[in-house]
Amino acid sequence: MITLRPLELSDASQLATLANNKNIWNNLRDYIPFPYNENDAKSFITQTKQEDPKQNFGIEYKGNLCGVIGVITQNDVYRKTAEIGYWIGEPYWGKGIATKAIALITHYGFEQLELIRIHAGVFEYNISSMKALEKNGYMKDGIFKKAIIKNEKIYDEHRYYIIRDEYTK
Repeated sequence: MITLRPLELSDASQLATLANNKNIWNNLRDYIPFPYNENDAKSFITQTKQEDPKQNFGIEYKGNLCGVIGVITQNDVYRKTAEIGYWIGEPYWGKGIATKAIALITHYGFEQLELIRIHAGVFEYNISSMKALEKNGYMKDGIFKKAIIKNEKIYDEHRYYIIRDEYTK
């Protein structure tokens, strides 16, 4: 069983253990620290508790926190658009967790936040993430050539989207 739930300070140790992994960080934006420690986790969890509406959630698998997913609403003329971001701890890879978590956050975005469009950016080498989005009906918007610098290398970003009117629950 995979569920999304608010993060609690009691999750800090598990969150730090999972996120302090170079294989995870290689697929995340650089504002997420590496190494990742328990203080980083507590700071992030505290930040999520102040969100209104909630935008970041823990992903729970069989009663264990296994990752994080968020739907980050945009501003100004993009106010009915959001970007999703997510990661799954390496011990939980290959179990379909990301696919289900994307389905849950997409439903939340359209039904609770009343979004019109949701998009996600994926580094060119993260094929598993692309497949998880595609399984949820996300379409490739395009490839942003040489748009990302990660680990001092330049990569393409694959941008995916889904529109509320095209979304099947």
